[in-house]
Amino acid sequence: MQDRIVASARAWIGTPYRHQASVKGVGCDCLGLVRGVWRDCLGPEPEAAPPYAASWAESAAPGTDPLAEAAGRHLVPVPLDGGRAGDVLLFSFRAHLPARHCAVATGAATMIHAHDGAAVTEVALTRWWRRHCTHVFRFPQGPGSGRRMTGATS
Repeated sequence: MQDRIVASARAWIGTPYRHQASVKGVGCDCLGLVRGVWRDCLGPEPEAAPPYAASWAESAAPGTDPLAEAAGRHLVPVPLDGGRAGDVLLFSFRAHLPARHCAVATGAATMIHAHDGAAVTEVALTRWWRRHCTHVFRFPQGPGSGRRMTGATS
């Protein structure tokens, strides 16, 4: 499964950055990339992404981490030091703010992400990225195996 996820993410390379989009070759943001990989490998998305502003993380309610909370409803949490190729990485750019960026790991030292103002690209997972990584999640193992929300709304 991990090989399929990496191959799917690599198929998105070159897709232009478009806020809130998730169409391979046309446009996506970081969340749209992860959503597209889900569709490619697991089928229909388990939850619709609500509309969000580019600055959504800065305006999240105190004590919440909306991106990590959504990931936790459908992906399997992995210890920060236990990630591998195919895992979803979440990043926070300031210690007091929730995660606001995501990527797909493609190896021990590389990841694919949608770069704001550019395109989906594969880059080195440098010390800077590692320092800002707050969560690691793994895709569930097959179609229909994603965890569903229980009593939550998006």
